[in-house]
Amino acid sequence: MKNVLSFQVKVEKGDFDKLPEDYYKDLDKDTDEVGFWKASWQRLKANRIAMVSLGIIIALIIFAAIGPVLCPYSYDQQIRGAENLWPCLAHPFGTDRLGRDLMVRCMIGARISLTVGIVSALIVMIIGSVYGAISGLAGGRTDTVMMRIVDMVYSVPEILLIVVIKLVIDQPLQDLVENVAFFHPLQKLGSGLIAIFIVYGCLYWVGMARIVRGQVLQLRQMEYVTAANALGAGSRWLIRQHLLPNCMGQIIATMMLQIPSAIFTEAFLSFLGIGVSAPMASLGSLTSEALSGINKAPYRMLFPAVLISLIILAFNLFGDGLRDALDPKMKKR
Repeated sequence: MKNVLSFQVKVEKGDFDKLPEDYYKDLDKDTDEVGFWKASWQRLKANRIAMVSLGIIIALIIFAAIGPVLCPYSYDQQIRGAENLWPCLAHPFGTDRLGRDLMVRCMIGARISLTVGIVSALIVMIIGSVYGAISGLAGGRTDTVMMRIVDMVYSVPEILLIVVIKLVIDQPLQDLVENVAFFHPLQKLGSGLIAIFIVYGCLYWVGMARIVRGQVLQLRQMEYVTAANALGAGSRWLIRQHLLPNCMGQIIATMMLQIPSAIFTEAFLSFLGIGVSAPMASLGSLTSEALSGINKAPYRMLFPAVLISLIILAFNLFGDGLRDALDPKMKKR
């Protein structure tokens, strides 16, 4: 006898109609699984400010990379009779006191600034992510000691250290650039930029290390990490296969926000005369050179200053948008 409380339903033949063959055709479009990077890109595209900033960054890269090739003048070419020319058709940005075209010098300056920002951010990403991942995974006393080292590094004034390195080991750095073939491409840049890269490798990675450590402390509690440990996976394998790939969103967003900081530092030091060596131009050195004639030729200050502001603002806005897009908590459910 059937139990009346079992909620069993007696189905007769013909009670249900067969679904049409194209029933799931439209549903497939909405039920496809969206991966992390695809979903992040969709959120980033929805952020208009971030996309406009990305367009500005691409335009600046084209301006800095391709512009000097198309310009009829070189950055160190002195044109007689064209000293301190205001912007005109032949020289859209004008010329400086030596008759050098200011537009091509701004292009080279933007190239230097972008190179410094990207290279410094890569140095920070590599050192900081590895250090933070090791600290978070090790835990215990090792983690405590490594974080106290980070606290001590935080207390070092980075600008002062750059000046000290530039003044103390300036000659050894110049000898290194001149004698080692690997560093020959840096001869025109001078030892100031090498000092900046050294300091970024020594100091600026601590912020990245703290962020990655915090992410790893959360990820190490996940089931797949516990399973990998149970199967005998080594720490190096865990960091390479599980921890760093799952922190990549935060790492990329932090690296992108590190670029404008590096650009500002280079511009500030070049303004003080510690950056690139003359006649090579950077945006900071161009503003420093324009300071002496700001009353007679203010355009010489205007164009490099606007470029510095535009680069830093674009990277900051794009970095904010990228951070929001890569944050899984921002994902619409």
